[in-house]
Amino acid sequence: METIGNYIFPNEYHITWTVMIVLYPYITGMVAGAFIVSSFYHVFNMEKLKTVARFALVSSLAFLLFATVPLLNHLGRPERAFFIMLTPNFSSAMSGFGFIYSFYMIIVVLEIWFSYRSDLINKYNDAKGFAKTIYLIVLLGNASDNENIKKINKKLVIVLAGFGIPIACILHGYVGFLFGSIKANPWWSTPLMFIIFIFSAIVSGLSVLIFLYQFVHWLRKKMVDQDCLDLMAKWLWGFMIIAVTLELMEVLSISYENTERWAILKHLMQGKLKFSYIYMQIGLLSIVPFLLLTLTSLYKFKSTAIKNLIIWISSVMLLLQVLFMRWNVVIGGQLVSKSMRGFTEYFPGLLDKEGLIVSFLIILVPFILLYLFDKIFPFFGEKSH
Repeated sequence: METIGNYIFPNEYHITWTVMIVLYPYITGMVAGAFIVSSFYHVFNMEKLKTVARFALVSSLAFLLFATVPLLNHLGRPERAFFIMLTPNFSSAMSGFGFIYSFYMIIVVLEIWFSYRSDLINKYNDAKGFAKTIYLIVLLGNASDNENIKKINKKLVIVLAGFGIPIACILHGYVGFLFGSIKANPWWSTPLMFIIFIFSAIVSGLSVLIFLYQFVHWLRKKMVDQDCLDLMAKWLWGFMIIAVTLELMEVLSISYENTERWAILKHLMQGKLKFSYIYMQIGLLSIVPFLLLTLTSLYKFKSTAIKNLIIWISSVMLLLQVLFMRWNVVIGGQLVSKSMRGFTEYFPGLLDKEGLIVSFLIILVPFILLYLFDKIFPFFGEKSH
């Protein structure tokens, strides 16, 4: 009670949307961002991204499979979540998410299937016994392959990637739509929330790809594709500038209006969110990566090792920056009382159902799944894993 400000209603002592609701948009951001990187190669024919195109696509699937786990863990009766699909309500934003998520899952799976069809046929031809039957089932009973079929498969991948780009933006942007639509919350209620979430999603997707791409090649003691890495770093720099600028312009516009909304948000940013928002999200994790990526994008390094290390550090910092942004939006918005004159506070426990250990495991599982995917379908060569 000592940490709670005045004029808090009794039902606002406890935060309703916990760290699980922070992780949900964070993981879906990686999904959308990674898919868009893959689509840059397939749709816009950016040959320099060919090295990471399939890796980005399968990464998107790995994170997509676990995107709803935080939501299900948050629910008291998670089995009821499937009623969204069984009894649809098309005026509900959450119901709409169920259909968007399912449609996007179908697009990603189909695109992976067409991208890896030739690899599956090769594995089918080399397999024996029961494994051969499994590969034939995955190939839908058709193991024929020739140059004409490969061209058709490539065209279908391009078409699916083209459809997938707006769906990926909607999948993650709708989370910003949910928050921005809650008019009673001064921290959330802005039409820019939709756009901010999309651009920050691309930043997190690019960051996780750069992080994993360099880490895997360092582990295998192999050289990275420098042109591919440089291009991703420049894209990361650009999208990071847009995302951070949009956030700052939103705060600046609220402060310039100087209404009662700014009166409460000013105290929030100078008090409860001073460390996580001012010092961490904007200060350390936005300004420093901006300066580092500006250096790698505009300055010619004699040593590519130093340049790549700076890019890798920047990607790690931007992954944390997006996580802090999600925390400040989801948790920060709930710290303000509906009386507009008081604040509460929240920090997850260690061993709770929605605590820090469970959160860490939920984030870790997609990376483990990605490692298993690589053992089946190597991303960077025949012995990638």
